[in-house]
Amino acid sequence: MSIKDTPKPSPSRLVGNILLGVSGLFLLANLFLPGLLGPRPTAAPYSLFIHQVQEGEVSQVSVGQNQILYQLKSENGEPGQVLSTTPIFDLELPKLLESKGIEFAAAPPPKNGWFTSLLGWVVPPLIFVAIWRFFIARGDGQQGVLSIGKSKAKVYVEGESAKVTFADVAGVEEAKAELVEIVDFLKSPVRFTDIGARIPKGVLLVGPPGTGKTLLAKAVAGEAGVPFFSISGSEFVEMFVGVGSSRVRDLFEQAKKQAPCIIFIDELDAIGKSRNSGGFYGGNDEREQTLNQLLTEMDGFAAGDATVIVLAATNRPESLDAALLRPGRFDRQVLVDRPDLSGREAILKIHSQTVKLGKDVDLKAIATRTPGFAGADLANLVNEAALLAARNHRLTVAQEDFAEAIERVVAGLEKKSRVLNETEKKIVAYHEVGHAIVGAMTTGSNRVEKISIVPRGMAALGYTLQLPTEDRFLKDETELRGEIATLLGGRSAEEIVFGSITTGAANDLQRATDLAERMVTAYGMSKVLGPLAYQQGQQPMFLGSGSPDPRRAVSEETSRAIDREVKEIVESAHERAIALLKNNRDLLETITAQLLETEVIEGETLYELLGQVKAAPEPAEPALV
Repeated sequence: MSIKDTPKPSPSRLVGNILLGVSGLFLLANLFLPGLLGPRPTAAPYSLFIHQVQEGEVSQVSVGQNQILYQLKSENGEPGQVLSTTPIFDLELPKLLESKGIEFAAAPPPKNGWFTSLLGWVVPPLIFVAIWRFFIARGDGQQGVLSIGKSKAKVYVEGESAKVTFADVAGVEEAKAELVEIVDFLKSPVRFTDIGARIPKGVLLVGPPGTGKTLLAKAVAGEAGVPFFSISGSEFVEMFVGVGSSRVRDLFEQAKKQAPCIIFIDELDAIGKSRNSGGFYGGNDEREQTLNQLLTEMDGFAAGDATVIVLAATNRPESLDAALLRPGRFDRQVLVDRPDLSGREAILKIHSQTVKLGKDVDLKAIATRTPGFAGADLANLVNEAALLAARNHRLTVAQEDFAEAIERVVAGLEKKSRVLNETEKKIVAYHEVGHAIVGAMTTGSNRVEKISIVPRGMAALGYTLQLPTEDRFLKDETELRGEIATLLGGRSAEEIVFGSITTGAANDLQRATDLAERMVTAYGMSKVLGPLAYQQGQQPMFLGSGSPDPRRAVSEETSRAIDREVKEIVESAHERAIALLKNNRDLLETITAQLLETEVIEGETLYELLGQVKAAPEPAEPALV
């Protein structure tokens, strides 16, 4: 697929350019040619003219409004020299000329020649026409002042360059299977229409950012070999009311002329937000007008327009207007989710085709260490690994480059310039080892892969890298309590070793509190409050990728009960972390001493050390009285 070549200038645009050039030439001629071709007498000061008149040297004078021409007397019978001067307001001049017997007269008004008349009649209209055609020509472009109502969609057609097909898309096999039907219809619509079937007019691709929704739409167009109109939802909306709806009309008119074709609208929520969400302010709102026009166009397909298929993408389907999602418009919603293990491996294979991989690279192992990564994240990961290999002057990308690239994506860049003093370095070391020891003994927790006290990112003075060993979609209460204990392991280690706490645990405390509150208010994991939800109904972002909504309105008593339950969960996890670290105090000191020496512990060395962690003793049963 390639962007359609820029069309040649239209004849009207060429005519406008020619008229503009001719107008410029006539204007220059009007300014300079009369002065070049006309007589040019010698100029003289007015005082010299008066002196020559008084001395009797002037034979005749022609007095004009802007110029006085006079001729000197000749001594040998030939015409005398003609001079000119600039007149001044002098009422005595006629009396002086008459007293000296000099012939004088007023100069007749200048007569325009045919050339000057032609310039006067032709130049102004030509200038006006040229300027008008200039703006018309500018209107052919997407930024022209006269094209404000024109669609800004980019048109992709099948060209000589490599087109995008389903072979270039991996990790979304279910979504591809849904879209194969669209491709079959575009290739052979008769097979469907003969049996009375109707292909969906609109297909909505729903998924988190970076999962390949736009790439899937291009693949559909590439497989079907039809024109592909691509536009973002924000490109419809302008400051002026009516511009967006005009662009929608123009887009669908262009698409119908090139049917069968595909219209792809990215970020549909920019114009398709619900009209009941408070984002509109009356019937004259530009966004509402644009949405109404889109609804009308999608409903107005006649039988001959059925081969215009609308694909749209969004990561916020809950914000879309209900009228947009009803059958007959966007009949089908295709989920484009984050890939699983096999999908991530397939995506890595596609993106690594242009990269020189070393023999030690294991793409399956990389896919295992990158759960939750979308297609765009994996593409960025491969590129980061290639950049690291080139920076280290290697000819191929090694497995260690991918490992470092994963840490860059997850934790940020190393900040070796951020030098810690010995006391802070020791505190950070105990803090991170505390996370690692508690995490190693937590049921269902991710595997601890690396401990480092090298600062990374914007604020991390050290980090403990935990990576899951498999894809997980559900977690029970025990696992969630274990996660909270792991988050509090760093603070607990500081309490045990130093008897005080620092500000380094601020982010850990925030995450632990949020997780505990979700357990109580969203997951119903409180025996006191029972299986009730105390959060607002929806998550603000698709698949719960955003922060939870505030609590719904509850009574003061219920609010206090929620706070007590959250506090109980966090404090229980804190006590568990303290008990576990006290039971492994010697191991805590051993790992910390080695970490202070090497700054990084990972791999088999780390696995052997954490394999020595002992479980905390179970709390004693209360004595019966």
